[in-house]
Amino acid sequence: MSADRETRKSAGAIYRMLTKTYPEVDCELDFQNPLQLVIATVLSAQCTDKRVNALTPALFKKYKKPKDYAKAPLAEIEQFIYSAGFYHAKARHLKGLGTKLVEEFDGKVPGNLDDLITLPGVGRKTANVVLWNAFGKNEGIVVDTHVGRISRRLGLTGQANPGKVNEILMKQL
Repeated sequence: MSADRETRKSAGAIYRMLTKTYPEVDCELDFQNPLQLVIATVLSAQCTDKRVNALTPALFKKYKKPKDYAKAPLAEIEQFIYSAGFYHAKARHLKGLGTKLVEEFDGKVPGNLDDLITLPGVGRKTANVVLWNAFGKNEGIVVDTHVGRISRRLGLTGQANPGKVNEILMKQL
């Protein structure tokens, strides 16, 4: 049996074991719509989901639509998200995200990877979270530090680059 085929077989066995052990896996972020999910996911960078869930109710009450983020003063957004860390950059991302959604996407969060990754603060990982949890589209694996490390330890990949790990795991699974 070839090494690639053996790795795919191993990946399949690991996948079956994980889905049996953890049959009901849900997104830990609290959200009601795609906009709230993309906002919460941007805020979750270098921050716990618990912290994000603690601050988003007030944020989502104040800012309901992309135009609300686009029009809001940065300092005001920063006050809402201060406890998430990196609040200056994250506030710029949220304001820019709102602006881009209004100007280029008719105020709607796009449901495809290529458009999502053009939004400020949104990379492949965030886009894959949004695609799966908001749109039910499985176009990639959310590869964070932990997924990459465990994939290497299990011998599924030798890659460290999250994009390459995603590509390899998608082929295997």
